[in-house]
Amino acid sequence: MKPALMIFALSWGIAATVALAQDAPPPPRGAQAPPQEVQALTAEQTAQVKAVLSKYNAAILTAKDAKSINEAFREAGLRNGPALDKALQDAGFTPARISELDPPAGARGGDADDRRSPTPPDQTGSGPTGQQPAGRRVGPQQYTLEQAASDNAQLHTIAFSGLAFITGDFGASTFMPPGKVCDFFGFQYMRDIDAAQKGHNPMFLDRVAGNVLKTLSSDQRAVFEKAARQEAEDLRTIAQKRLPLIKAFCRQLAGDVPASSKGLNQEAVVKYVGDFFAFDAEVSYRRAQVFGQVAATFTPEQKAYLSKMKFGDFNTWPAVDMNQYKLPRGTEKMANVAYMTYASEFFSWYAGSLDADVYFCPERHGTYFGGFYMKDMPAMGKRDFDISTSVTGDSGKEFLNALTPEQRKNVTTIPDLQRDALKEVIATRRAIATELRKFLKGETPDKDKVVTLGRRYGELDGQMSYYYATAFAAVSKTLTAEQRKTLVKLRNLDGYTSAPAYIYSDPVTTAPTLPDTDAFFFSPKAREGTGK
Repeated sequence: MKPALMIFALSWGIAATVALAQDAPPPPRGAQAPPQEVQALTAEQTAQVKAVLSKYNAAILTAKDAKSINEAFREAGLRNGPALDKALQDAGFTPARISELDPPAGARGGDADDRRSPTPPDQTGSGPTGQQPAGRRVGPQQYTLEQAASDNAQLHTIAFSGLAFITGDFGASTFMPPGKVCDFFGFQYMRDIDAAQKGHNPMFLDRVAGNVLKTLSSDQRAVFEKAARQEAEDLRTIAQKRLPLIKAFCRQLAGDVPASSKGLNQEAVVKYVGDFFAFDAEVSYRRAQVFGQVAATFTPEQKAYLSKMKFGDFNTWPAVDMNQYKLPRGTEKMANVAYMTYASEFFSWYAGSLDADVYFCPERHGTYFGGFYMKDMPAMGKRDFDISTSVTGDSGKEFLNALTPEQRKNVTTIPDLQRDALKEVIATRRAIATELRKFLKGETPDKDKVVTLGRRYGELDGQMSYYYATAFAAVSKTLTAEQRKTLVKLRNLDGYTSAPAYIYSDPVTTAPTLPDTDAFFFSPKAREGTGK
């Protein structure tokens, strides 16, 4: 079976009987143990199931909802099994989704036999031995590729983006962490499954980068510095290429479209995003080449030091004074960002696995709507600040709850629309990551293949982003004044004012001059004068 298909076979094929009423209490002392054969629910039990589920919306379940449902089932004495599964399905709920959101105790424990892994242990990683492959839980976090691609995670993330876009502005929509580009090196997965739950704290990057830089020789650090200075301009180019697209999306939201157009043209959006994702893939290729070059020069002592740092466990990384490893004062900010990226992502790639490289968080795609600004801005400038991992899901759910059923349909139908594209995204990411890992083995990847795959990746991202932009605009067009007040309150950013634009998280003080964005509202062929 092909890797991408294998991922989804496991993702969508999770048995429906996985521990819905987890950790059910044992029968009272002296009571007879329940029979093992399958029994249908009684009329009273069926009524109990309906009463519990009546409080929840199956389309917008959160992890908190799933846990409450399971707890209510336990309190009612309802046991997991085919009968309970059928009652759930009859009520419009998916048993596997509830289990996914609130996994059984064994999955929470993270033992070696964790059945929730979406892919088999990866055998292609070249880093230290003993690391956990992607999809297996390393600490208390439970993020997996199947979870990231699930309808529920996608829906809440899309809804969160909708809330951010409708209540934000162009400047806020341009804000994005630099780690969301050229992201084929396992760093996002290492953050998400960190056993110490420090993955979304600013200390995380400093700690891992500091240990890598401490381990490298001065010559090896010089290789990273040279590459970072050269890559700084490439990273800026990627950020700047996003701006016209975001402007076009904002025009769609405001109804500011060319007189002869009905709105955004999907073909134009797809082509544009494909072009700058191809450039992203080219930059990723060069970064992997540098990583492979440095790894090939490691001494036994360097390998031993890095092997003591566990992938996904901040607690095993010694505190390091970063000041002695920073680039010289006066170095441009983007070069510093690239240098820290090289140091941190080198470790996640070297110590990780192919599966970790393929993994993405639900926010990886459609990054043009201000969700990162809304979530990350309170942490900006703070050294020790833990960004809540539930804010996206909870705020996304509240956004959907604030809409009418007709408004909500614009958003809730998107997971179905993008399902095939998301499957292809996983296959494409795996193909890119597989090529790049050849550098770690001393081999030479096919650069043309990587760039071609990157272009296809961008086309898929553009397709999904088109769905988001048009859906958000449709919702915004029908909002009442009272609904807008509710959404602004959900934004929860009183006192914050966005810059005119951002190059990643760095504010631009004056509004950027952008090229004509009318092209996003017409098909590329029509703009070329073919009339098609």
